[in-house]
Amino acid sequence: MAQVEWKAAQEEAAREEWKSYGYSEDILPKSTAQRDWGTFSYITVWMGAVHNIMSYMTVAGFFALGLSVPEVFMAVMLSAIIVSAGYVLNGYSASKYGIPFAMLLRDSFGVKGSVIPALCRGLVAGVVFFGATTVVGAQSLNVIFAKIFPGYMTWGAGFDIFGLDFPTMLSYILLWLVTVLLFLGGMNILSVFSKYSSPVVYIFIIGAAIWAIWIAGGIGPIMDYVPVKPMENGLVFIACVSALVSNWAGPIVNIADLTQRAKTPRAPMIGLPIGMIVSYVLFAITCIGLIVGTEIAFGQPIFNIVDAIGKIENPFAVIVLILALNVGATGFVVFGNLLPAGLQMTALLPKWFTVKSAGIWTAVIGTLILPWKLVSSTETLYLFYSFIGSMYGPIAGIMLSSYYIERKRRLNLSTMYVKPGDNGEYSNGYNVVACTIMAISFILPMSGAFLKNVPLLSTLNQFAFFSGLILSFVLYTLCHRMNKPNGSVS
Repeated sequence: MAQVEWKAAQEEAAREEWKSYGYSEDILPKSTAQRDWGTFSYITVWMGAVHNIMSYMTVAGFFALGLSVPEVFMAVMLSAIIVSAGYVLNGYSASKYGIPFAMLLRDSFGVKGSVIPALCRGLVAGVVFFGATTVVGAQSLNVIFAKIFPGYMTWGAGFDIFGLDFPTMLSYILLWLVTVLLFLGGMNILSVFSKYSSPVVYIFIIGAAIWAIWIAGGIGPIMDYVPVKPMENGLVFIACVSALVSNWAGPIVNIADLTQRAKTPRAPMIGLPIGMIVSYVLFAITCIGLIVGTEIAFGQPIFNIVDAIGKIENPFAVIVLILALNVGATGFVVFGNLLPAGLQMTALLPKWFTVKSAGIWTAVIGTLILPWKLVSSTETLYLFYSFIGSMYGPIAGIMLSSYYIERKRRLNLSTMYVKPGDNGEYSNGYNVVACTIMAISFILPMSGAFLKNVPLLSTLNQFAFFSGLILSFVLYTLCHRMNKPNGSVS
């Protein structure tokens, strides 16, 4: 008991010292009292968010690419396993030391070098994901408002701003406000939201799957479904898995922002895989039922899941189901984008930002980039995923190699929480090897999106997240001995 009290006193003394350097409470290591998430919290954190509209649109693209029903099911479940493994491996260090993603980046990339991946994850990707997810949610709200207000889609008489029509603009503003207000409620509100919204989502998602199977004539016709152009190359299957994993690549990279609150390292190690894999079983069944069932019943493929739901004759069911999907999407945006963006920008510019103000700026900029142009077609959606995967994969690969291979699962927090002007472990503040490898591992896969006539690059781009992760992990593992830190890890 005395040893536990001594350790707690040491941790608190270190926290007070680092606070005196100017670090905000949001990015300091969590105290024992602040580590309040148990296994159940991690089981439920993504259960509702799994059922977001972007994910459904991604899986609809699998059928367009020629995957059969069993192949789609396998692709979805393999994605769940890979995402779960990413959560567990990349979240372990934070659950052990109680530190957020922004500070873990300093260990891998250096005090100054961490700015680059922090901007990629917190600002660039956070902005893009917020905008894209929110505009898809707004388009779904159009269906609800059209049911309630006949003629809603004719409001504004053709008025639009940069390609966004007036009705969708109203829906976007409403969803934007709801999402930001939920984010401003803080982690306690978010925790309650996650815990109690998931059952609501599940009730109506199950109902939608049953309806879709029923209108298709039962499970038999759905299982017998054959795509118009069946998949001819197994690489397409891997590309589909990569696309769906890329949808969750952001949370894989910064899962530390959630696991830092773990009561014990064991809680997220058990809770996150259970929640993700079990949720994806239902997600896979619902996706297949809705997408294939509506195509069989109405004779045409439906890429946007909202359009499929709109085929339901009961207006009340349509409204409630779309609201349920938006609950999942909102949880995904808040936990997976606004919160990481806020934490990253606070760590980079503590005098300029708080977590909340940075999150609001993310939402503002996420609108200014005209996100509705990103989700206009399957082609632009998958280009978006290749960009995100090419960016996130290298960051995750370097973090994993740094912690497990180079550091051997031991961190020295004093090299991360440094005084202003102190460069920490690396003399110039940059882990040059990590920064260089991140750039190489991003450029190679992403260049394949534009140099399609180069087979190797084109293939790397198809599996952007995997390509970036594997390249960076292997290269950093081979090169980490080239680092010449000033201090030692203890």
